[in-house]
Amino acid sequence: MRQVAFPELARVDGQMINLPTLDTAVEAAISRAGTGEGFRLFTLNLDHIVKLRGDAAFRAAYARAELVSADGAPVAALARRQAGQIERTTGADLVMPLCASAARAGIPIALFGSSDETLETSARKLTVRFPSLIIAHRESPPYGFDPQSEAATAAARRIEASGAKIVFVALGAPKQEFFAAHMADITPGLGFVCIGAALDFIAGTQDRAPAIFQKTGLEWLWRLGTNPKRMAKRYWLCALVLISLLTQGSIPTPGRSAA
Repeated sequence: MRQVAFPELARVDGQMINLPTLDTAVEAAISRAGTGEGFRLFTLNLDHIVKLRGDAAFRAAYARAELVSADGAPVAALARRQAGQIERTTGADLVMPLCASAARAGIPIALFGSSDETLETSARKLTVRFPSLIIAHRESPPYGFDPQSEAATAAARRIEASGAKIVFVALGAPKQEFFAAHMADITPGLGFVCIGAALDFIAGTQDRAPAIFQKTGLEWLWRLGTNPKRMAKRYWLCALVLISLLTQGSIPTPGRSAA
């Protein structure tokens, strides 16, 4: 399979974005998996930017990502100032089309994270939807899992031994990005796609915002309304970051160059 290059298109707060659309993200993952070239695919949103500004380790993890999309309407809008073709591409939106393409290409996948119940149900639903999809491995790590530990390395080795080429990592940020980045040198042939709660949405163990909220970029409002205790602080910090980006321009994180 021909390797396709995906050059940088934009930077938001110093972070590179090089995947303009959902279709391009799927193409990138399948292209690299088909040639046995590992990768990390992260989806940049305002919550990630909050974490990136305050956590050098998270910035280092993001620096290992070969593929980054704009996840969230504000990040996509900011990125479009530099590259008009950029659209919102979330981890949750990636799973179905990427599984469809992996099934067609005969590329085995793995599911890592979430709970045993969610993995079992989501795996069943995915194979019903895509009968030729090969789910070579699925694993739910124990509570308190350290994504940069020897246990994490052992888990990645099990995934590698299964024959999987694309790993859907559902640990939530920043754990999933730490796990994917840590494996860059340990399992260089694996592609890691960080997807947050996507498997829970597929399994039905969590509800995703209705389509109208997704299409209008107001998914955050639905989450806030349905879980205000958990989400209020997160979205307050995201709002402050967005205000600074809009009023001061994209502020580079320490030690990184501005676009």
